[in-house]
Amino acid sequence: MSVSPTAVIVLAAGEGTRMKSTMPKVLHPICGKSLVGHALTAARELTPQHLAVVVRHERDRVAAHVSQVAPEAVIADQDDVKGTGRAAECGLLALPPGLTGTVLVTYGDVPLLTSQTLEAMLAQHVRDGCAVTVITASIPDPTGYGRILRDADGAVSGIVEQKDASPAQQGITEINSGIYAFDAQLLSEALAEVGTDNAQGEKYLTDVIGIARRRGLAVQAHLIDDLWQTEGVNDREQLARLGAELNRRVGRRWMREGVTLVDPETIWIDADVSIGADCTILPGTQLLGATTIGNGVVIGPDCTLRDVEVGDRATLVRTHAELAAVGADATVGPFVHLAPNATVEVGATVAAFTHLGGKDTQA
Repeated sequence: MSVSPTAVIVLAAGEGTRMKSTMPKVLHPICGKSLVGHALTAARELTPQHLAVVVRHERDRVAAHVSQVAPEAVIADQDDVKGTGRAAECGLLALPPGLTGTVLVTYGDVPLLTSQTLEAMLAQHVRDGCAVTVITASIPDPTGYGRILRDADGAVSGIVEQKDASPAQQGITEINSGIYAFDAQLLSEALAEVGTDNAQGEKYLTDVIGIARRRGLAVQAHLIDDLWQTEGVNDREQLARLGAELNRRVGRRWMREGVTLVDPETIWIDADVSIGADCTILPGTQLLGATTIGNGVVIGPDCTLRDVEVGDRATLVRTHAELAAVGADATVGPFVHLAPNATVEVGATVAAFTHLGGKDTQA
């Protein structure tokens, strides 16, 4: 039986200077959704009682996007106090006081983290009666990550940030993902105690673990093998790398569902695309946005469809279409452009080198 968290707090206040962009980092798209959109999808699938998103940089732009994606989310503003601890505290303060149960804290720039992983961590946290559970992973090069400290019995004793770690601690390969499940009451009380006496002068969320340990409360790790789920986006290279990996995962999912991808490495499918059974997608094809494909459809090569509805058994070759509709058994292309609101009727043929405007219908 699944357990829902009392609240999920998504931290999305960072500036993302390494992106070198006028767009807030968490709004950059990956597989058809913003980075924070992926985080919100995972959070909402857990059906929490409360959802908060902490914002600061480009506050209004991020808040407007969050409200569009997740209207139920509470927008929490981070103040001038820096650090993940203060960000989580601001999120908690934006929620009703006196929360009990479990609060999850996650990030707005970790797009491959799934609700299934969060649910597994939550189940372990509740089953074992822990005060804190943190997702961890062992990686060959842990540079830049906080390290997991364990006591002689193997229990989690603390987390040390990279800049505060001793040479010996920097040799530890088990890293902190920054994704936690907390007892709500402990989190509230502990964050009130956390200070900024560290190399960064920030309020660290990791300090809550030390407070829990000093109180004799259980702290444990939820170790995962899928390192991609712990990776955040900090620059354009990481954005491209994680986008490619997410696209591979989307493609593999559709192949398991009975869709043929002739050359998966050259086919891009956004996360919200729907594809029917026995479809064949040929090389160089992009299926974007909320595109919906019926059964037995052949698309490609070299098609780009955005927010297009395609009926059963249709064939599209070298076609560019946006916000258009293609009926069942229709044949389109090659070298066809379907403008927004164009319609291809059931069984119709659109000849090569044709443009259908927004009011055009091909019967």
